[in-house]
Amino acid sequence: MGFVPDVFEIPGPDGRTLEVLTGGDPDGFPLLFHNGSPSAVAPSAGFDEQVAAAGLRHITFSRPGYGASTPRPAPGRFVDDVVESVAVLDHLGVGEFVTAGWSGGGPRALACAALLPTRCRAAASLAGVAPYDAEGLDWFDGMAEENQAEYDAAGKGPEVYGAFLEEHMTGILAATPDEIADAMGGLVTPVDKAVITADFAEWMSRTFNHAGAQGVIGVRDDGLAAFSPWGFDLGGIRVPVAVWQGRQDAMVPYAHGVWLSEHVPGAQAHLFDDEGHLTLVTARLDEILADLKRLAGL
Repeated sequence: MGFVPDVFEIPGPDGRTLEVLTGGDPDGFPLLFHNGSPSAVAPSAGFDEQVAAAGLRHITFSRPGYGASTPRPAPGRFVDDVVESVAVLDHLGVGEFVTAGWSGGGPRALACAALLPTRCRAAASLAGVAPYDAEGLDWFDGMAEENQAEYDAAGKGPEVYGAFLEEHMTGILAATPDEIADAMGGLVTPVDKAVITADFAEWMSRTFNHAGAQGVIGVRDDGLAAFSPWGFDLGGIRVPVAVWQGRQDAMVPYAHGVWLSEHVPGAQAHLFDDEGHLTLVTARLDEILADLKRLAGL
């Protein structure tokens, strides 16, 4: 549609700075999108065109410690990102919105649904992680060895985890498009590895490279949040929610999506045997956005 994404900085909470990206249809209904870990804002022409075609305005931001967003003085919880979300929405003059979160962004979308029920019309968790202490869920079962080792380090505290990431994550954060698939190792199943080509590999490289602009602090704080209590009640969500998950996912196992669909009140489950962590969004974004609008009554 010819709209060009815009990247800029705004004043954030506590005197910090937040890096924001807007795109899609500037006159469309606002979509607040929470990306996974690691990530920082990086325009994607393909993603932007699909959001615009859906009649939505794309809004996202680099979480504290990623890209040009100032780190928090201390690591936060998933619930704390609602403060950043509100700062971005208010700065842009946005009232009501819909939200979606991919991977580690999933809990952030659910947090917005839980804490902003008068503004958030609907939410979607896309290959989103479940709570670490989720009752009846073997959190690590089906997760790639790389993620298991990382979260094991996260459980040992910020210093140990930070040192682990310095040793093991810097290669991914610095990877070129040609190196991305191999750098991710067992995190990508065959169906996911097959889509890390051309434009998508180039976008992944840019978002990973920019995520590491301040070192590993953003990744560290993301991992610590995933390993900590979320800070809000999933059972208290009253906003329409969709849970999307693929069985061919080695980053966030299929059982996480099943658990969330059973524990978020009224959640509508979209569970697929043939989708992975990446293909879930690359192949089904149009479907996801249309469903999100339906849930919001748009």
